[in-house]
Amino acid sequence: MEKIIVASKNPVKLAAVRNGFERIFPGRKFETTGEAVESAVRDQPASDEETMSGAVSRAAQAARQVPEADYWMGIEGGIEDHPDGMTAFAWVVVQSSGMTGKARSGTFFLPAKIAALVREGKELGEADDIVFQQRDSKQNNGAIGLLTDNVIDRTLLYEHAVILALLPFKNESLYRGDNS
Repeated sequence: MEKIIVASKNPVKLAAVRNGFERIFPGRKFETTGEAVESAVRDQPASDEETMSGAVSRAAQAARQVPEADYWMGIEGGIEDHPDGMTAFAWVVVQSSGMTGKARSGTFFLPAKIAALVREGKELGEADDIVFQQRDSKQNNGAIGLLTDNVIDRTLLYEHAVILALLPFKNESLYRGDNS
């Protein structure tokens, strides 16, 4: 059984990783475990670059904490201000002993009320909880689930990015440059 270490104990991230690996590698067996690690970025990353840096850092720290695993995963959710409003998204980084895969989730604009709370210093999950009168939404359906009535929840949003980050592992010869 292949061992995956997710650099978080958040059940949403664990489920997204488990689902993504099982979908892209049907028939293979995986053990998915969460490890608490720091992201080395702000609690609420506020740019594409900072969010990716957090995901890279999380995966690297997971590898240092549990070096005997087969894969190490970093998932970092972030926001970014644009002229048209504030967007939300996540970066996913998959590392193995010889390869790295990276992908970004889908991106969506946040309602002005939530964006204003984030600009005041609240994390996105806290802002969601205030606006939607929820508790711990980032451990559940997240902003995307609340906004779509769970047509897309946080697990599914991250799962797609996990699958995209696994493309180099699914197609090793193409990504390593060996096209023979």
